[in-house]
Amino acid sequence: MLVSVHELLLKADQKGYAVGAFNANNMEIIQAIVEAAELEQSPVIMQASQGAINYAGLEYITQMVTIAAQQATIPVALHLDHGTDFSQVVRCIRSGFTSVMYDGSKLPLEENIAVTKQVLAMSRPIGVSVEAELGTIGGTEDNVHVDQRDALFTNPEEARYFVEQTGVDSLAIAIGTAHGRYQGEPQLDFARLQRIKDLVKIPLVLHGSSGVPDDAIRQAIELGIRKVNIDTNIREAFVGEMRRIIEEKPDEIDPRKILGPARQATVEIIREKIRVFGSSGHA
Repeated sequence: MLVSVHELLLKADQKGYAVGAFNANNMEIIQAIVEAAELEQSPVIMQASQGAINYAGLEYITQMVTIAAQQATIPVALHLDHGTDFSQVVRCIRSGFTSVMYDGSKLPLEENIAVTKQVLAMSRPIGVSVEAELGTIGGTEDNVHVDQRDALFTNPEEARYFVEQTGVDSLAIAIGTAHGRYQGEPQLDFARLQRIKDLVKIPLVLHGSSGVPDDAIRQAIELGIRKVNIDTNIREAFVGEMRRIIEEKPDEIDPRKILGPARQATVEIIREKIRVFGSSGHA
């Protein structure tokens, strides 16, 4: 069944776990996400980035996730990841997304607030939840690039003010994670996270979580993170298994015999993440 992210995160906040948000880039990965969540009996968020939408097409992404959700016994949300354009947010809502992220983190604070309020005014009456972002997360994800020198941690007081002014459903914060692969081990600013949670009484979101040690993820969840985004680890598992099959069987020309094992490898990495997030058994 297709539900809103807000519904999933409210329950997660009450119970003290986080819901995994996994990027849906093709049919096999969508199938893997749902299979992993079913096996773990966990709620799950499938999110589409600008890159995925450009690659597969908005209608394909929406329909594939909708079909997967209709056949699932666990709650599934369809979420726009890093929507930086208001018109794109509108298109995703019209297409059937149950949740959107408006990323105005590169804008001046008041402009970010103003556009986020416009998104909320459109989304809330029809039950679509809205995630916003304060602070900027380094690295590259599809078409969104932030130089490490420009990455700014979220200011706790600004977070409080932003949430008071907008009433947004969830807030993505920058505390030391980055998109893509890490060079070395990331060091999260847990004191900053604690301060933000003390001031902001809505679910918090951690982007760029692939490569963050499991213990650090668990600590972040203890301090209030309720949605954890994973993409790079999925790509690594999926493409890594494809490479292994091709190297092992260089004459194989049936794509199903290459993509099938890649899908199964993806199921396993997603199951591992779901267990770390503590959402197993909460469907």
